[in-house]
Amino acid sequence: MSNSCFHCLEPIPAGFDDHIEFEGKNEAVCCIGCKAVAETIISQGMTDYYKFRTDSAGKVETLVPEQLNFIKSYDNQEIQDDFVTHQGDLSEVLLSVEGISCAACAWLIEKQLLALPGVARVDVNTSTYRAMILWNKEKILLSEIIKALMEIGYKAYPFQADDEAAQKQATAKAYIRRLGVAGLMTMQVMMFAFAMYFGMFSGMEEDFEQYFRWISLVLATPVILYSALPFLTNAVNGLKAKQLNMDLPVSLAIFGAYSASAYATVMEVGEVYFESICMFTFLLLLGKYLEFRARLKASEFTANLQKLLPLTARKLLDDGTEDVIAARNLKLNDRVLIKAGETIAADGIVIDGSSTVDESMMTGEHLPVKKQLNSQVFAGTVNHDGLMTIEINKIGQNTLLNQIIRLQYNALSKRPKLVEVTDKVAQWFVACLLVFASMTAIGWYQIEPEQAFWVTVAVLVATCPCALSLAIPTALTCAVATLTKKGILIKEAHVLETLTKLTRVAFDKTGTLTEGKFSIAKTVLFSSEFTEEKALALSASLEKYSEHPIAAAFLEHASEYHELNDVTVHPGIGISAKLGTDEFSLGKTGWFGVRDSQAQATLFINQKPIADFYLTDKVRSNASSVIEHLKSSGLTCHMLTGDSSNAGETLSKQLNLDSYQSNCSPEEKQTAVESWSENNEVVAMIGDGVNDSPVFNSAHLSVAMETGADISKNTADVVLLKSDLNSINTLREVAITTRLIVKQNLAISLCYNGSILPLAAFGLIPPWIAVIGMTTSSIVVICNSLRLLKL
Repeated sequence: MSNSCFHCLEPIPAGFDDHIEFEGKNEAVCCIGCKAVAETIISQGMTDYYKFRTDSAGKVETLVPEQLNFIKSYDNQEIQDDFVTHQGDLSEVLLSVEGISCAACAWLIEKQLLALPGVARVDVNTSTYRAMILWNKEKILLSEIIKALMEIGYKAYPFQADDEAAQKQATAKAYIRRLGVAGLMTMQVMMFAFAMYFGMFSGMEEDFEQYFRWISLVLATPVILYSALPFLTNAVNGLKAKQLNMDLPVSLAIFGAYSASAYATVMEVGEVYFESICMFTFLLLLGKYLEFRARLKASEFTANLQKLLPLTARKLLDDGTEDVIAARNLKLNDRVLIKAGETIAADGIVIDGSSTVDESMMTGEHLPVKKQLNSQVFAGTVNHDGLMTIEINKIGQNTLLNQIIRLQYNALSKRPKLVEVTDKVAQWFVACLLVFASMTAIGWYQIEPEQAFWVTVAVLVATCPCALSLAIPTALTCAVATLTKKGILIKEAHVLETLTKLTRVAFDKTGTLTEGKFSIAKTVLFSSEFTEEKALALSASLEKYSEHPIAAAFLEHASEYHELNDVTVHPGIGISAKLGTDEFSLGKTGWFGVRDSQAQATLFINQKPIADFYLTDKVRSNASSVIEHLKSSGLTCHMLTGDSSNAGETLSKQLNLDSYQSNCSPEEKQTAVESWSENNEVVAMIGDGVNDSPVFNSAHLSVAMETGADISKNTADVVLLKSDLNSINTLREVAITTRLIVKQNLAISLCYNGSILPLAAFGLIPPWIAVIGMTTSSIVVICNSLRLLKL
């Protein structure tokens, strides 16, 4: 039997003798835990894991009762509110997974979990050590999923921002360690190489020169087997997945040169280039580390958002005393005291006091926002100078801050078509590079055999398309981070690409071109049985159940509320309910086909008009300038509104719109947008997101104002957290700049590869210059993308 454990590959302790059966053989294991894990893997038909793994599985920790109890706590609904989101009947969680070492681990995890009842989807990211899991909590508990992972040797726990920061810090330390080994050994090998180059050992016997070659081989080996190993691992994993990645030509160059030099040392023939290999690896790692730091800078805004939340909160008890508790332990309807200078711990409604709040972390606007009775406040924002008491109405994943983080994470994880194209181009480029390198080797072997190998190495390294693969993702990451800081939340990956192709922009009226803050200017009664006060009270009772901006105008005038039954909301038309035996309705003036007028709303009893209400709504101060800017950029601007009054026509003339359509139902708005699309127009729809779901789905690009529905349920591609129309111009400007920078990045990468290829092929570029050129091109592309963070 082997002296190492079949599962974790660690040494077997003296005196322990146990084994498992694998493919007809008895394989030794080091402990009961490894035996249990291995038997689980084999019994479930996942033996391919042991065939394709590229690293040790890691020691298995026995699940003691305390750990089991802790894992079971993840099933608590209140605890899950901190890290679980919901998609219909399914729940979604992002887990940090310890022990992932290669692509085989990802395959094993996905196969193990997908075999469980109720698990609908598993996505494992081997670079971030995270797994996104979608499951039905009615069929399986989260603790059972985590225990299933532990059964095959992986420790998992819900992802938290601090854990991600620790993981990135560990990655940075790993880079430093590998760089340190490569740098130290490179200096030692270079001493011997320079001494031999300049004849310092001339006159010595050949045995001494061979002795120094052996020393160089020993010194270079840790560089190859430790510092350069990740390149080979990634290349092999790519080949197993039938992908040609960027690490393949680099690995061929490094390990090919090392093998050739080792052969020359052992056989005592030819030249050795251990110093070139070591320096090549050091420079390559240095470039990768600088690239890692640059990409980290591009994504740190999103990572820092989670850290805005405070650790504690002042909970008010029933007797009026304060109790300082952990912010994560807050529950719905808890009352929290917010003092001047403190950060708000959860979303809530102000129930006492007033103040101003800094909401720049969401909107990018540093001007203080006034908060008073019934105002909504958000987690992560900072109270300026007043004293407020709030009642918590959203916690955990439902807070606006966590919605922003989740939506941005989803947007960055989706791949635009352009990125998919460049990835395919890069793969074909690698394939062509390997063919060209082979031709170069054959050609040089005919001309100057001793130079053939090193010219081929230079070709492999110099023309590796790393910059091409970075050209678009880094620019998109920086652009999304910049827009989020400015209060513009990107939810879909195609947004920046679509924005540059727009030909037509359609606006909703209420809450978009206008502020959506209605006031009742005039009431016209049609029945002597109703007074204005009674009509307003009935209307307010109905509008209590409505999310439409018009509802606020009636609620301000309510003298009393009636208890209604069978309340029904009719999207785009109005709202109806029963009071006793009568049916009351409030909505469009032409509802029920009875009559039509220029009023914004009519109150009906049993489908007969009782009162007309004429309302006023202030036009947004920047609406005119935004539309003028869009039209000067070659776009046409239109309005689609459900308002049946003449307000739409008046506003259209005031803002100089190209066209308008009044009295539109949601379906009619959708039909209008679809007809434009059929005429090859690229259409953006901008609305409040309350009744605009159908038209949002039909538009090429949909933009919702923050004043609309809950953004977690919104179907829009973009959400303007400031509800400021100027954000439309900002969005387009960033999209146009992003397109320009992407073009520059592609030009830089293609020009570099196109110019360096012939120079390397003709032997004019030594390998160490080649790696500097490849690294420099990648860093230039990343730095060019980072300019987007300064917009």
